[in-house]
Amino acid sequence: MRVLLMLDWNRGRGGAESHALRVREGLLAAGDEVRLLVSDVGSAGDGLADYVTYGTERRAAQALLQIANPFAAATVRRAVNEFRPDVAWVNMFALQLSPAAFFALGAVPKVLFVSDYKIVCPRSTKLLPNREICYLPDGINCLRTGCLSLPHWLRDQPRYALIRRAVERCTQVLACSEWVRQVLARDGIASEVLALPVMTPPPLLRTPDPAPTLLYCGRLDEEKGVDLLLRAMAQVPGARIRLAGQGPLRTELEALARFLRVDAEFLGWRDPADLEPEFARAWALAAPSRWAEPLGLVAAEAIVRGVPAIVPSTGGLAEIVTPGESGWHFTSGGEASLAESLRQALSYLHPLPASVVAAARSKYGISAHTESLRKVFFEAIRRG
Repeated sequence: MRVLLMLDWNRGRGGAESHALRVREGLLAAGDEVRLLVSDVGSAGDGLADYVTYGTERRAAQALLQIANPFAAATVRRAVNEFRPDVAWVNMFALQLSPAAFFALGAVPKVLFVSDYKIVCPRSTKLLPNREICYLPDGINCLRTGCLSLPHWLRDQPRYALIRRAVERCTQVLACSEWVRQVLARDGIASEVLALPVMTPPPLLRTPDPAPTLLYCGRLDEEKGVDLLLRAMAQVPGARIRLAGQGPLRTELEALARFLRVDAEFLGWRDPADLEPEFARAWALAAPSRWAEPLGLVAAEAIVRGVPAIVPSTGGLAEIVTPGESGWHFTSGGEASLAESLRQALSYLHPLPASVVAAARSKYGISAHTESLRKVFFEAIRRG
Protein backbone atom coordinates (compact mmCIF):
# COMPACT_ATOMS: atom_id res chain seq x y z
CA MET A 1 0.00 0.00 0.00
CA ARG A 2 1.33 3.44 -0.95
CA VAL A 3 0.41 6.13 1.59
CA LEU A 4 0.98 9.87 1.25
CA LEU A 5 1.12 11.67 4.61
CA MET A 6 0.32 15.40 4.46
CA LEU A 7 0.28 18.10 7.12
CA ASP A 8 1.39 21.60 8.03
CA TRP A 9 4.68 21.24 9.87
CA ASN A 10 4.62 24.11 12.32
CA ARG A 11 7.63 25.59 14.03
CA GLY A 12 8.58 23.35 16.94
CA ARG A 13 7.48 19.72 16.90
CA GLY A 14 4.14 19.40 18.65
CA GLY A 15 1.75 16.51 19.11
CA ALA A 16 0.53 16.43 15.49
CA GLU A 17 4.06 16.41 14.12
CA SER A 18 5.16 13.67 16.52
CA HIS A 19 2.08 11.66 15.59
CA ALA A 20 2.90 11.94 11.87
CA LEU A 21 6.38 10.53 12.45
CA ARG A 22 4.97 7.67 14.52
CA VAL A 23 2.44 6.89 11.78
CA ARG A 24 5.26 6.94 9.24
CA GLU A 25 7.39 4.58 11.33
CA GLY A 26 4.47 2.23 11.97
CA LEU A 27 3.47 2.01 8.31
CA LEU A 28 7.04 1.45 7.17
CA ALA A 29 7.41 -1.33 9.74
CA ALA A 30 4.22 -2.91 8.36
CA GLY A 31 5.79 -2.99 4.88
CA ASP A 32 3.93 -0.06 3.32
CA GLU A 33 5.47 2.57 1.06
CA VAL A 34 5.21 6.00 2.66
CA ARG A 35 5.94 9.55 1.53
CA LEU A 36 5.72 12.64 3.77
CA LEU A 37 4.63 16.05 2.43
CA VAL A 38 4.89 19.15 4.66
CA SER A 39 5.27 22.92 4.58
CA ASP A 40 8.69 24.48 5.11
CA VAL A 41 7.74 26.71 8.05
CA GLY A 42 9.16 24.32 10.64
CA SER A 43 11.85 21.66 10.41
CA ALA A 44 10.46 20.09 7.21
CA GLY A 45 9.55 16.84 8.88
CA ASP A 46 12.77 16.86 10.90
CA GLY A 47 14.56 16.29 7.60
CA LEU A 48 12.45 13.22 6.77
CA ALA A 49 9.98 14.86 4.39
CA ASP A 50 9.97 13.65 0.80
CA TYR A 51 8.07 16.70 -0.45
CA VAL A 52 8.41 20.19 1.03
CA THR A 53 6.30 23.15 -0.08
CA TYR A 54 6.30 26.85 0.66
CA GLY A 55 4.54 28.17 3.73
CA THR A 56 4.85 31.38 5.70
CA GLU A 57 4.13 32.91 9.08
CA ARG A 58 3.88 36.44 7.67
CA ARG A 59 0.34 37.61 8.32
CA ALA A 60 -0.03 39.58 5.10
CA ALA A 61 0.91 36.59 2.96
CA GLN A 62 -1.13 34.19 5.10
CA ALA A 63 -4.27 36.21 4.41
CA LEU A 64 -4.13 34.89 0.83
CA LEU A 65 -2.19 31.65 1.11
CA GLN A 66 -4.48 30.23 3.81
CA ILE A 67 -7.34 30.49 1.35
CA ALA A 68 -5.42 28.88 -1.53
CA ASN A 69 -1.70 28.08 -1.45
CA PRO A 70 -0.75 27.48 -5.12
CA PHE A 71 2.71 26.25 -4.12
CA ALA A 72 1.22 23.54 -1.92
CA ALA A 73 -1.24 22.54 -4.65
CA ALA A 74 1.58 22.20 -7.18
CA THR A 75 3.68 20.12 -4.77
CA VAL A 76 0.75 17.80 -4.04
CA ARG A 77 0.09 17.30 -7.75
CA ARG A 78 3.75 16.43 -8.25
CA ALA A 79 3.65 13.94 -5.38
CA VAL A 80 0.51 12.31 -6.80
CA ASN A 81 2.06 12.02 -10.29
CA GLU A 82 5.39 10.66 -9.03
CA PHE A 83 4.33 8.48 -6.10
CA ARG A 84 0.79 7.52 -7.22
CA PRO A 85 -0.52 6.99 -3.68
CA ASP A 86 -3.32 4.53 -2.98
CA VAL A 87 -4.55 6.74 -0.15
CA ALA A 88 -3.71 10.11 1.45
CA TRP A 89 -3.65 10.75 5.19
CA VAL A 90 -4.10 14.44 5.99
CA ASN A 91 -3.79 16.11 9.36
CA MET A 92 -3.46 19.88 9.86
CA PHE A 93 -3.77 21.77 6.56
CA ALA A 94 -5.58 25.03 7.37
CA LEU A 95 -2.55 27.11 8.41
CA GLN A 96 -0.05 26.43 5.61
CA LEU A 97 -1.12 23.92 2.96
CA SER A 98 -4.64 25.38 2.61
CA PRO A 99 -7.69 23.61 1.11
CA ALA A 100 -6.02 23.91 -2.32
CA ALA A 101 -3.60 21.14 -1.31
CA PHE A 102 -6.56 18.96 -0.45
CA PHE A 103 -8.24 19.50 -3.82
CA ALA A 104 -4.95 18.79 -5.64
CA LEU A 105 -5.17 15.17 -4.46
CA GLY A 106 -7.86 14.66 -7.08
CA ALA A 107 -9.40 11.18 -6.99
CA VAL A 108 -6.98 9.81 -4.36
CA PRO A 109 -9.01 8.52 -1.36
CA LYS A 110 -8.56 10.93 1.54
CA VAL A 111 -8.51 10.18 5.27
CA LEU A 112 -8.58 13.32 7.42
CA PHE A 113 -7.26 13.03 10.96
CA VAL A 114 -8.47 15.87 13.19
CA SER A 115 -6.17 16.62 16.11
CA ASP A 116 -7.07 20.28 16.66
CA TYR A 117 -10.03 22.64 16.29
CA LYS A 118 -8.80 24.74 13.38
CA ILE A 119 -11.24 23.43 10.76
CA VAL A 120 -14.20 24.47 12.95
CA CYS A 121 -12.70 27.34 14.98
CA PRO A 122 -10.75 30.26 13.48
CA ARG A 123 -9.13 30.88 16.89
CA SER A 124 -8.17 27.19 17.16
CA THR A 125 -8.99 27.04 20.87
CA LYS A 126 -12.80 26.79 21.18
CA LEU A 127 -12.43 29.39 23.95
CA LEU A 128 -14.66 32.45 24.19
CA PRO A 129 -13.15 35.87 24.98
CA ASN A 130 -14.15 35.42 28.65
CA ARG A 131 -12.08 32.17 28.74
CA GLU A 132 -15.14 29.94 28.88
CA ILE A 133 -15.26 26.87 26.63
CA CYS A 134 -17.24 27.46 23.44
CA TYR A 135 -19.95 24.91 22.66
CA LEU A 136 -21.33 26.79 19.64
CA PRO A 137 -20.85 25.84 15.98
CA ASP A 138 -18.71 28.21 13.96
CA GLY A 139 -19.93 30.72 11.39
CA ILE A 140 -21.97 33.72 12.50
CA ASN A 141 -21.41 32.74 16.15
CA CYS A 142 -17.72 33.66 15.80
CA LEU A 143 -18.81 37.24 15.10
CA ARG A 144 -21.66 37.41 17.64
CA THR A 145 -19.47 36.24 20.54
CA GLY A 146 -16.71 38.74 19.76
CA CYS A 147 -14.19 36.03 18.95
CA LEU A 148 -13.54 37.64 15.55
CA SER A 149 -13.66 41.22 14.34
CA LEU A 150 -15.87 41.94 11.35
CA PRO A 151 -12.90 42.26 8.92
CA HIS A 152 -11.42 38.98 10.20
CA TRP A 153 -14.78 37.24 9.97
CA LEU A 154 -15.37 38.48 6.42
CA ARG A 155 -11.89 37.39 5.35
CA ASP A 156 -12.51 33.91 6.76
CA GLN A 157 -15.77 33.31 4.89
CA PRO A 158 -14.22 32.10 1.60
CA ARG A 159 -11.51 30.25 3.50
CA TYR A 160 -13.93 28.26 5.65
CA ALA A 161 -16.23 27.62 2.71
CA LEU A 162 -13.28 25.91 1.00
CA ILE A 163 -12.35 24.04 4.18
CA ARG A 164 -15.89 22.67 4.36
CA ARG A 165 -15.72 21.57 0.74
CA ALA A 166 -12.39 19.86 1.43
CA VAL A 167 -13.82 17.97 4.42
CA GLU A 168 -16.84 16.91 2.39
CA ARG A 169 -14.47 15.25 -0.11
CA CYS A 170 -12.94 13.02 2.57
CA THR A 171 -13.56 9.31 2.38
CA GLN A 172 -13.20 9.14 6.18
CA VAL A 173 -12.77 11.64 9.02
CA LEU A 174 -11.05 10.48 12.21
CA ALA A 175 -11.11 12.37 15.51
CA CYS A 176 -8.37 12.13 18.12
CA SER A 177 -10.88 11.89 21.00
CA GLU A 178 -14.56 11.51 21.76
CA TRP A 179 -14.56 15.18 22.79
CA VAL A 180 -13.35 16.25 19.34
CA ARG A 181 -15.86 13.91 17.68
CA GLN A 182 -18.66 15.74 19.52
CA VAL A 183 -17.23 19.17 18.59
CA LEU A 184 -17.14 18.15 14.92
CA ALA A 185 -20.66 16.74 15.14
CA ARG A 186 -21.98 20.12 16.33
CA ASP A 187 -20.63 21.54 13.07
CA GLY A 188 -22.22 18.77 11.02
CA ILE A 189 -19.04 16.74 10.45
CA ALA A 190 -19.35 13.01 11.07
CA SER A 191 -16.23 11.25 12.35
CA GLU A 192 -14.94 8.22 14.20
CA VAL A 193 -12.52 8.18 17.13
CA LEU A 194 -9.00 6.78 16.82
CA ALA A 195 -6.74 7.24 19.84
CA LEU A 196 -3.27 8.60 19.16
CA PRO A 197 -0.16 6.57 20.05
CA VAL A 198 2.65 7.53 22.39
CA MET A 199 6.19 6.26 22.62
CA THR A 200 6.27 3.49 25.21
CA PRO A 201 9.80 3.04 26.57
CA PRO A 202 10.95 0.05 28.62
CA PRO A 203 9.39 -0.05 32.10
CA LEU A 204 10.55 3.04 33.95
CA LEU A 205 12.53 2.59 37.14
CA ARG A 206 10.93 5.30 39.21
CA THR A 207 13.18 7.17 41.64
CA PRO A 208 10.79 9.75 43.12
CA ASP A 209 12.27 12.78 44.84
CA PRO A 210 12.08 12.71 48.64
CA ALA A 211 9.97 15.89 48.59
CA PRO A 212 6.55 15.84 46.89
CA THR A 213 7.40 16.81 43.32
CA LEU A 214 5.07 17.68 40.48
CA LEU A 215 5.97 17.70 36.77
CA TYR A 216 4.53 19.96 34.07
CA CYS A 217 5.36 19.45 30.37
CA GLY A 218 4.03 21.84 27.77
CA ARG A 219 3.95 25.35 26.38
CA LEU A 220 4.04 28.34 28.68
CA ASP A 221 1.07 30.28 27.35
CA GLU A 222 -2.35 31.39 28.56
CA GLU A 223 -4.37 28.38 27.37
CA LYS A 224 -2.17 25.90 29.26
CA GLY A 225 -3.12 27.41 32.65
CA VAL A 226 0.31 27.33 34.28
CA ASP A 227 -0.53 30.45 36.29
CA LEU A 228 -3.54 28.57 37.69
CA LEU A 229 -1.24 25.68 38.57
CA LEU A 230 1.21 27.93 40.41
CA ARG A 231 -1.59 29.53 42.45
CA ALA A 232 -2.89 26.08 43.38
CA MET A 233 0.65 24.96 44.27
CA ALA A 234 0.89 27.85 46.72
CA GLN A 235 -1.86 26.11 48.72
CA VAL A 236 0.17 22.88 49.07
CA PRO A 237 3.01 23.57 51.55
CA GLY A 238 6.22 21.63 51.06
CA ALA A 239 5.53 20.68 47.45
CA ARG A 240 7.73 21.59 44.52
CA ILE A 241 7.23 21.69 40.78
CA ARG A 242 9.48 21.26 37.75
CA LEU A 243 8.26 22.82 34.51
CA ALA A 244 9.57 21.56 31.16
CA GLY A 245 8.57 23.85 28.33
CA GLN A 246 9.01 27.23 26.72
CA GLY A 247 6.61 29.98 25.72
CA PRO A 248 5.77 33.68 25.77
CA LEU A 249 4.73 33.73 29.44
CA ARG A 250 7.90 32.26 30.93
CA THR A 251 9.22 35.51 32.44
CA GLU A 252 5.78 36.39 33.83
CA LEU A 253 5.33 32.90 35.30
CA GLU A 254 8.77 32.93 36.90
CA ALA A 255 7.88 36.22 38.57
CA LEU A 256 4.54 34.79 39.74
CA ALA A 257 6.27 31.75 41.26
CA ARG A 258 8.64 34.03 43.18
CA PHE A 259 5.76 36.21 44.39
CA LEU A 260 3.78 33.17 45.58
CA ARG A 261 6.93 31.59 47.05
CA VAL A 262 6.34 28.40 45.12
CA ASP A 263 9.34 26.09 44.84
CA ALA A 264 9.40 26.02 41.03
CA GLU A 265 12.20 25.21 38.62
CA PHE A 266 11.77 26.23 34.99
CA LEU A 267 13.69 23.77 32.85
CA GLY A 268 13.09 25.30 29.43
CA TRP A 269 12.35 23.24 26.34
CA ARG A 270 13.41 19.62 26.64
CA ASP A 271 13.74 16.99 23.96
CA PRO A 272 11.28 14.15 24.69
CA ALA A 273 14.19 11.75 25.27
CA ASP A 274 15.54 14.07 27.97
CA LEU A 275 12.27 13.93 29.91
CA GLU A 276 12.69 10.34 31.10
CA PRO A 277 14.57 11.38 34.27
CA GLU A 278 11.87 13.97 34.97
CA PHE A 279 9.10 11.37 34.78
CA ALA A 280 11.18 9.06 36.99
CA ARG A 281 11.50 11.62 39.80
CA ALA A 282 7.93 13.03 39.65
CA TRP A 283 5.20 12.02 42.10
CA ALA A 284 2.56 13.09 39.57
CA LEU A 285 2.12 15.02 36.35
CA ALA A 286 -0.17 18.05 36.10
CA ALA A 287 -1.90 19.31 32.94
CA PRO A 288 -3.84 22.40 34.14
CA SER A 289 -5.17 23.53 30.74
CA ARG A 290 -7.85 26.22 30.69
CA TRP A 291 -9.02 25.17 27.26
CA ALA A 292 -10.51 21.80 26.40
CA GLU A 293 -7.47 20.01 25.01
CA PRO A 294 -8.41 18.01 21.90
CA LEU A 295 -6.50 15.11 23.48
CA GLY A 296 -3.36 15.91 25.49
CA LEU A 297 -0.97 13.01 25.04
CA VAL A 298 1.26 14.14 27.89
CA ALA A 299 -1.14 12.44 30.31
CA ALA A 300 -0.88 9.16 28.41
CA GLU A 301 2.90 9.52 28.30
CA ALA A 302 2.91 9.81 32.09
CA ILE A 303 0.58 6.86 32.70
CA VAL A 304 2.50 4.45 30.45
CA ARG A 305 5.49 5.29 32.65
CA GLY A 306 3.60 4.59 35.86
CA VAL A 307 3.13 8.25 36.79
CA PRO A 308 -0.42 9.38 37.71
CA ALA A 309 -1.81 12.52 36.06
CA ILE A 310 -3.94 15.46 37.20
CA VAL A 311 -6.13 16.78 34.38
CA PRO A 312 -9.24 18.93 33.75
CA SER A 313 -12.64 17.28 33.73
CA THR A 314 -13.41 18.51 30.20
CA GLY A 315 -11.73 17.86 26.86
CA GLY A 316 -9.68 14.96 25.61
CA LEU A 317 -7.45 14.89 28.68
CA ALA A 318 -10.38 13.74 30.81
CA GLU A 319 -10.78 10.68 28.57
CA ILE A 320 -7.21 9.54 29.24
CA VAL A 321 -7.34 9.63 33.04
CA THR A 322 -9.69 7.49 35.13
CA PRO A 323 -10.13 9.23 38.52
CA GLY A 324 -8.99 7.10 41.43
CA GLU A 325 -7.21 4.70 39.08
CA SER A 326 -4.72 6.55 36.89
CA GLY A 327 -4.97 10.04 38.36
CA TRP A 328 -7.37 12.83 39.28
CA HIS A 329 -9.80 15.21 37.58
CA PHE A 330 -10.34 18.80 38.64
CA THR A 331 -12.98 21.29 37.57
CA SER A 332 -11.67 23.04 34.47
CA GLY A 333 -10.36 26.49 35.38
CA GLY A 334 -11.04 25.94 39.08
CA GLU A 335 -8.15 26.92 41.34
CA ALA A 336 -9.68 25.42 44.49
CA SER A 337 -10.53 22.15 42.74
CA LEU A 338 -7.03 21.92 41.29
CA ALA A 339 -5.46 22.61 44.70
CA GLU A 340 -7.50 19.78 46.22
CA SER A 341 -6.37 17.37 43.51
CA LEU A 342 -2.77 18.43 44.12
CA ARG A 343 -3.13 17.77 47.83
CA GLN A 344 -4.44 14.28 47.10
CA ALA A 345 -1.69 13.55 44.59
CA LEU A 346 1.13 14.83 46.78
CA SER A 347 -0.08 13.56 50.15
CA TYR A 348 1.84 10.33 49.52
CA LEU A 349 3.28 8.39 46.58
CA HIS A 350 0.63 6.79 44.39
CA PRO A 351 2.27 4.01 42.37
CA LEU A 352 0.02 3.01 39.52
CA PRO A 353 -0.98 -0.68 39.44
CA ALA A 354 0.87 -2.74 36.85
CA SER A 355 -2.47 -3.62 35.23
CA VAL A 356 -3.28 0.08 34.67
CA VAL A 357 0.13 0.75 33.12
CA ALA A 358 -0.13 -2.35 30.90
CA ALA A 359 -3.62 -1.36 29.70
CA ALA A 360 -2.39 2.14 28.80
CA ARG A 361 0.63 0.74 26.96
CA SER A 362 -1.67 -1.49 24.93
CA LYS A 363 -4.22 1.23 24.15
CA TYR A 364 -1.68 3.90 23.21
CA GLY A 365 0.91 1.65 21.56
CA ILE A 366 1.99 2.37 18.00
CA SER A 367 1.30 -1.22 16.87
CA ALA A 368 -2.39 -1.08 17.78
CA HIS A 369 -2.70 2.39 16.25
CA THR A 370 -1.02 1.32 13.01
CA GLU A 371 -3.21 -1.75 12.70
CA SER A 372 -6.39 0.31 13.16
CA LEU A 373 -5.20 2.98 10.75
CA ARG A 374 -4.32 0.46 8.04
CA LYS A 375 -7.84 -0.99 8.30
CA VAL A 376 -9.23 2.51 7.75
CA PHE A 377 -6.92 2.98 4.74
CA PHE A 378 -7.93 -0.33 3.13
CA GLU A 379 -11.60 0.53 3.59
CA ALA A 380 -11.03 4.00 2.08
CA ILE A 381 -9.29 2.44 -0.91
CA ARG A 382 -12.15 -0.06 -1.31
CA ARG A 383 -14.72 2.73 -1.24
CA GLY A 384 -12.43 4.69 -3.57
